[in-house]
Amino acid sequence: MKKIYLLPGDGIGGEIIPQAVKVLDRIAAKFKHSFAYNHGLIGGAAIDAVGEPLPRDTIEQSRRADAILLGAVGGPQWDKLEKNIRPERGILGIRKTLDLFANLRPAILLKELASASYLRPDIVAGGIDVMVVRELTSGLYFGQPKGENVVNGQRRGFNTMSYTENEVRRVAKVAFELAGKRKKILCSVDKANVLEASQFWREIVCDEAKNYPEIALEHMYVDNAAMQLVRNPSQFDVIVTENTFGDILSDEASAITGSIGMLPSASIGLPGTPALYEPIHGSAPDIAGQDKANPLAAILSAAMMLRLSFKLMKEAQAIENAVQKTLAEGFRTSDLMTPGHALVSCSRMGDLVAERL
Repeated sequence: MKKIYLLPGDGIGGEIIPQAVKVLDRIAAKFKHSFAYNHGLIGGAAIDAVGEPLPRDTIEQSRRADAILLGAVGGPQWDKLEKNIRPERGILGIRKTLDLFANLRPAILLKELASASYLRPDIVAGGIDVMVVRELTSGLYFGQPKGENVVNGQRRGFNTMSYTENEVRRVAKVAFELAGKRKKILCSVDKANVLEASQFWREIVCDEAKNYPEIALEHMYVDNAAMQLVRNPSQFDVIVTENTFGDILSDEASAITGSIGMLPSASIGLPGTPALYEPIHGSAPDIAGQDKANPLAAILSAAMMLRLSFKLMKEAQAIENAVQKTLAEGFRTSDLMTPGHALVSCSRMGDLVAERL
């Protein structure tokens, strides 16, 4: 029996996670597996219930799980809270507490969604299949010192981009290993022409590359990488980059693949640590509670969980095939809707994918 800890979180999280569970239950029945679910609180829901975004019980239950499936956190009702108790502190906190240092974000343009991409048809004709490996527990989001003060009578806000050799080397190793299973091409993205932290990043990545002579390592400045992703995305296979750059580039990748509602992610740590799986989109408070959300990123996150945490390759592929089949038959949630297709609700999309298993 595999223990899955569910953290729906806020906004549409409570709508999309049940669709992923619906699909997992169908997988369990079809392939004779057993999944045990436990529910927990994180983000704004946790603040409302117990006064903090990451309760101790959530941390303890996460550590006992085989994998964690998360929905989304945040919403305007919590925007005026003190910074240290905002919903986003929940997701940042669980990543840091479990030391989930590598975030894997695949960006794949399915042929069924080619018309939904913001790019010209001639650009997407070459296909898009990019894996962004984002360092997740260091950099600007966690570096010290950070905060606000007053200098010469002027208010000042500051953050610190900081990396140790181990922090760079371990995420680089994850990226090299992934590249070895794909096209054996790795692009490391930094800003080494300006930032000392990026110069250090490049130095360590180059040193780690000596252990992977079969991998072709390229380097690209982040501003050029952002341009190249929309100019010629098919040139990329695996991208590895630091926390802030990875956050931005992976969201850009979601736009060129049709919708942010389509992209899953996995946050992984050292062997033996439960990984966390989540769609990369936010809590979408404007449509929360309306059964309009796209659950496919959550469903595909569940597929990543089966593949990476449980080594259930056939089962993961079955989910991905069912998603593609559902889209091929013309069903769309509102974020993907184009003329000639059938508009369906969040819950209906979950039903359709489960049925096609």
